[in-house]
Amino acid sequence: MADDWIQKLLKDGTISKEQFAEGKALAEKLGISVGDALQKLEYISQSDMGQAQAMQFGMDYVDVSSVQIPAAVIQLVPESVARENLVIPLSLDDAGTLTVAMHDPQRYDVVDKLRFIINKEIKVVVAPKDVIQQSINRHYGQSETESVDSMIAEFTETAIDFTETELAASGAVVDDDSAPVVRLVNLMITEAVNMRASDIHIEPFEEKLRIRYRIDGELVERDSPPRRLHAAVISRIKVMASIDISEKRKPQDGRIKTRVGGKDFDMRVSLLPTGHGQAVVMRILDRDNIKIGIRNLGFSEENYRTFQNIIRRPNGIFLVTGPTGSGKTTTLYSALGELNRPDRKIITAEDPVEYYLPGINQVEVKATIGLNFSRIIRAMLRQAPNVILVGEIRDTETADMAIQASLTGHLVFSTLHTNDAPSSITRLIDMGVQPFLVASSVMAIMAQRLVRLNCTKCSAPTKPDPSELQYLEVTPEQIATAKFMRGKGCANCQHTGYRGRKAVFELMTMSTAIRDMTFKGEPTQNIRRQAQMMGMKTLVQDALDKALLGITSIEEVLMLHRGGH
Repeated sequence: MADDWIQKLLKDGTISKEQFAEGKALAEKLGISVGDALQKLEYISQSDMGQAQAMQFGMDYVDVSSVQIPAAVIQLVPESVARENLVIPLSLDDAGTLTVAMHDPQRYDVVDKLRFIINKEIKVVVAPKDVIQQSINRHYGQSETESVDSMIAEFTETAIDFTETELAASGAVVDDDSAPVVRLVNLMITEAVNMRASDIHIEPFEEKLRIRYRIDGELVERDSPPRRLHAAVISRIKVMASIDISEKRKPQDGRIKTRVGGKDFDMRVSLLPTGHGQAVVMRILDRDNIKIGIRNLGFSEENYRTFQNIIRRPNGIFLVTGPTGSGKTTTLYSALGELNRPDRKIITAEDPVEYYLPGINQVEVKATIGLNFSRIIRAMLRQAPNVILVGEIRDTETADMAIQASLTGHLVFSTLHTNDAPSSITRLIDMGVQPFLVASSVMAIMAQRLVRLNCTKCSAPTKPDPSELQYLEVTPEQIATAKFMRGKGCANCQHTGYRGRKAVFELMTMSTAIRDMTFKGEPTQNIRRQAQMMGMKTLVQDALDKALLGITSIEEVLMLHRGGH
């Protein structure tokens, strides 16, 4: 009977007799079950095994990842019991029967234990092992042993007091790995990484200490620790980032290297003195973000081809514009990664260096010793590079130096803070750069923003409001072929309906007509009109194309149209 589910998999062709024989041999060799051996050999998935077992034992198979479990149900099974036995409670019916998910329906001892602990009738459904583990982490907290919420509750309930004098007198409080504050900060970082956050914000107020994570561009508030923990948390973060603990009146910066779930993360730490104490923002830098490659940035086919042509030119300036956090760095680093070959010398000037790239010479701006962008560019040119990245053009001197570099045979990448591509030309001229220099050196300008993507697990077809489509000037032809989608909200996307982000682009290449208009100093709107006549898609049009394909929602396009993101 025990192997009936394997017989079913053999019968329906999921595995062959040869694969079964191989799995059986491996199971005997390693002392594991045949099912685990077949998974190890990747002949079956956990889902295959779960569904077959469920059918054998006459149970239901449930995709636990999409189930949002009420807090009252979670509280029925203690966290230690759930983790130790790999079970998760799902629901409680009117008759008082508790439905629990298990990966092995033959664990009768666990069912008996639950029945005894909870004093309720137990109904078992089957789910894959790793999905149950993720669900336990999500509902009980991210850590194997505790969650940030449970730690905060512990702090709130107990009278542990960390005064600044104690911290100064004893390094043990902030340095000992077993100290509660150290565990809290480590858990906070782990939880933020697991929730795909880009920043952690810790802000002191009169009555409380507010912790927020930025996930897919939106700030999400977590449980607040007691206000008295502020000094201890700040001191711990400063120790991790090698920042002076005694300085509390000036803004400070530092960097933390950390490891979460077997992956290395860099964190940029910024401290700002406020009326209620120092506020901290920790920017989580995931090195995988810059390895995604140009193809996956979100380019349309046309923009992709144009972009590839631009970055392979021997000289000229390529500008990427957009507000802070719009993905400019990721785009430029992806371009540098594509150009990073042994026959090219690449030098960057950045403030600060966010990601360290192998094979590229990266220089960090240090204003305190007079090492600014323009001075670095001047020194760079003596190093005979092929490609230069200037982190940001902030003043006339940097702009002039970047333009001179492009005119002397270098390919220059840089960023500007403007709202769209055409206004960058006006910005450079307003800075004091001669119009003829802008016209002759700039080869293309690309504005970008990030839009949230519909969650793949819960997105469903939707009908947008006709007035919204009219406002966005969507044509009847577009509506006829459109696949409008919107996420309903599930555990996979923290009930937002969105998971992940992609860039939308407005790519303007400098044509003869636009160079002529730049030279004459014509206003932005004229340049924009000319660029659109020549086929430039605006940011909103590019976002709308993604909404028509169901990649993002009409709400995201409207937010972009109104100046969001």
